[in-house]
Amino acid sequence: MDVNTYIESYFDGVVKIAKTIDKKSIERAVNILLEIKESRGRLFILGIGGSAANASHAVNDFRKLVGIESYTPTDNVSELTARINDDGWETVFVNWLMGSRLNSRDGIIIISVGGGSEEKNISVNIVSALKYAKETGAKIIGLVGRDGGYTAKAADAAVIIPVISPDTVTPLTEAYHAVVWHLLVSHPVLKAAQGKWESVK
Repeated sequence: MDVNTYIESYFDGVVKIAKTIDKKSIERAVNILLEIKESRGRLFILGIGGSAANASHAVNDFRKLVGIESYTPTDNVSELTARINDDGWETVFVNWLMGSRLNSRDGIIIISVGGGSEEKNISVNIVSALKYAKETGAKIIGLVGRDGGYTAKAADAAVIIPVISPDTVTPLTEAYHAVVWHLLVSHPVLKAAQGKWESVK
């Protein structure tokens, strides 16, 4: 495949996802976030690798633009690495959530390509966090790709990014993580503040 063909194919995939993504699941996510906001709950956003960076960006947007108290454990490198060192990688998120006293007014957003799988031993720390969230009654939103993994099974709203090509699952899923959360934080039902450039005349 030459350079121009790949570029065309990639952007064709971007367009196809926009046309086929399940809008009803996004609507459910909006309603869950509104419930969390109105009940003065908190939002905990979990991601690994590139999704950890997306989680950090999303925390900023939900705090600044929506007015929901939001956190991600991967922003606190000292606590994160201490928990990994002392307790292990698989329990790092669930123990952090326990320390944060996760409760039924709160919500979790999972940002992940695969959504976690115990069977495949992938992102088991996400699976453990979700099981604990279910126990506490916290709301769960998933922004995931492929079949959504464990997140899709556990979530109250699972936004699954459609697979367009097996060769671009990760880049297109991670790109659409940002598209979807930016939709959420700019949704008129949730938005509490304008972005800087939207407010400049």
